[in-house]
Amino acid sequence: MTGAGIAVIAVLTLLLFGTGFLLGRTARPVRTSDVGTPVEHATFETLHTASLAAPPLRAGLTEESARRSARRLRSLLGTDALCLTDRDRVLVWDGEGDHHGKDVMHHVQGLLASGRDTAFHSDCGDLDCPLRWAVAVPLTVDNRVLGTLVAYAPRESAVLARAAGEVARWVCVQLELAELDRSRTQLIEAEIKALRAQISPHFIFNSLAAIASFVRTDPEQARELLLEFADFTRYSFRRHGEFTTLADELHSIDQYLALVRARFGERLSVTLQVAPEVLPVALPFLCLQPLVENAVKHGLEGAVTRSRITISALDAGAEAEVVIEDDGTGMEPDRLRQILRGEGGTSTGIGLLNVDERLRQVYGDDYGLVIETGVGAGMRITLRLPKYRAGVHGS
Repeated sequence: MTGAGIAVIAVLTLLLFGTGFLLGRTARPVRTSDVGTPVEHATFETLHTASLAAPPLRAGLTEESARRSARRLRSLLGTDALCLTDRDRVLVWDGEGDHHGKDVMHHVQGLLASGRDTAFHSDCGDLDCPLRWAVAVPLTVDNRVLGTLVAYAPRESAVLARAAGEVARWVCVQLELAELDRSRTQLIEAEIKALRAQISPHFIFNSLAAIASFVRTDPEQARELLLEFADFTRYSFRRHGEFTTLADELHSIDQYLALVRARFGERLSVTLQVAPEVLPVALPFLCLQPLVENAVKHGLEGAVTRSRITISALDAGAEAEVVIEDDGTGMEPDRLRQILRGEGGTSTGIGLLNVDERLRQVYGDDYGLVIETGVGAGMRITLRLPKYRAGVHGS
């Protein structure tokens, strides 16, 4: 099921729950400043409470997420007590009668095995305890029971049983979204690994060979290049952060180009134009380096005298516009379209395809690469980066 489909189910479930079950509860007094019917008020309060419970659950079913969401979930149900469990233990108890917590896992063992709702009497020996009956509902993701939601009440209630089922299904939607978030993160990590694998062993060998050539003739230059090589590889193979800043990415590119220039000398001319105000803009990690590597490759292919590469990062209002242009061999437009459809083979155009897909995943389809090229006409790659996007922060 897609993230959009899950979100639609979540909204419909909450609307039905809010207009049905909550109307059975005592509505708050309507002030003269209020606008709307009691049904609208009940729906709003339900959706608002659910919106407060959702963010913690998007981290998955953990002790911390359960603790932060339990009070909101109990408010949705209007019950005396509620607990959330995983498959092994009670994660949180909210409300009265927490002494019942020690018996919860015994009561839900059958549910964890079968995945079916269950109801039971608490058999409490404390005459002052109001908790006499409970309903337990499985929390299921991809046909796997991750845990349970258990709601307690003074007496048997068919309404509470139905409501607990609806709330549990909504919790499951949030947990499924958490799984999607984790899958997306794993996919991005895999894509970054693919980009790292693309850093050619030939480039590493040639860089070290170029550094070695300066050891006797210009030891200071050799030392500077060795430091550039160390910093470039350290950045490229770092293990934290899905995003980086434009400043860090451009700095890494500058180190990469220093190593390329050490090898090709005057054959390669690079012009950079960067607006200082766009340097803090966040973007996916290792997003520009593959594009510059592509420009170097195509720019130097068949170049008899000199190849020119231009890199600009300019302010464009709410966005930063980055353009990477070379005057090299270019490419057939049909061949480029094949590459961007993933039909270029395992070793052809992986950088272009990877960056295009990651930009679309993070910002939407309007933010894919724009590439202008032709045989013998060089290549111009443009990408736009929103200056702010929720969840996108440089590290």
